[in-house]
Amino acid sequence: MLVLITGASVGFGRACAIEFATRGDSVIALARRESHLISLQQEIATVTNTAIGQRCEIIACDVCDIDTIKSKLDEILTRRKDDSEFSGGISVLVNNAGLALGLSPADESDIKDWERMIEVNILSLVRLTRLILPQMVAKRAGHIINIGSIAGSYAYPGSTVYGASKAFVKQFSLNLRADLSSKNIRITDIEPGLAGGSEFSLVRFKGDEKRANSVYEGTEPLNPKDIAEAVCWVAHLPSRVNINRLEMMPTCQAPAALAVHKSK
Repeated sequence: MLVLITGASVGFGRACAIEFATRGDSVIALARRESHLISLQQEIATVTNTAIGQRCEIIACDVCDIDTIKSKLDEILTRRKDDSEFSGGISVLVNNAGLALGLSPADESDIKDWERMIEVNILSLVRLTRLILPQMVAKRAGHIINIGSIAGSYAYPGSTVYGASKAFVKQFSLNLRADLSSKNIRITDIEPGLAGGSEFSLVRFKGDEKRANSVYEGTEPLNPKDIAEAVCWVAHLPSRVNINRLEMMPTCQAPAALAVHKSK
């Protein structure tokens, strides 16, 4: 099957691309940094013993640039129309691209950070889903896997818009299920908890490596391969099976108690 993965240059997305490819699937990897995507192509060629580009096509652009995505996706599918893996269009869409910016209280947060999180975590996901859905509905087959977060279910200080954006992903996924179950389209929301091995915290703290690394000190967080294995598992289940939501936490993490502020 053909899998389109956003945010595929590092972290969860890169691990998903490698995991799908090693299981025999073809991948279209989308991310901004072309050099990272080229190295991903090379790694997949090595682990699958195939020619570079045979199992993994790449699209280097911002996930928010839907016009460029559409153009490049059309070019790939047209160029490889005689390849059985590509001729049927996208079988699985993994909406993985997302980010958190800052950890300040709501009254101190940068509105530009909020707007960027909404653009990437919500609008780009909605646009790409809407772009891919018609071809899935036409063939009555397809699976959209959204990478959410436990932040969409459990609030924590400083996660105002990030948590709200992931709550949107959760509800959007459920509503897609309501719309599309009669059309044989599967929808899954995978919600990781504390996870390392990616640039998530480095991006959140805008390059402050010391602060980013401190998030994981003394813990054994989830890693990208854990998430990739979960994504591939739900994608490869029989078509009659739909996993609506999959909440994942490392063993060292549990839902926090409700916060209570006491005045002196």
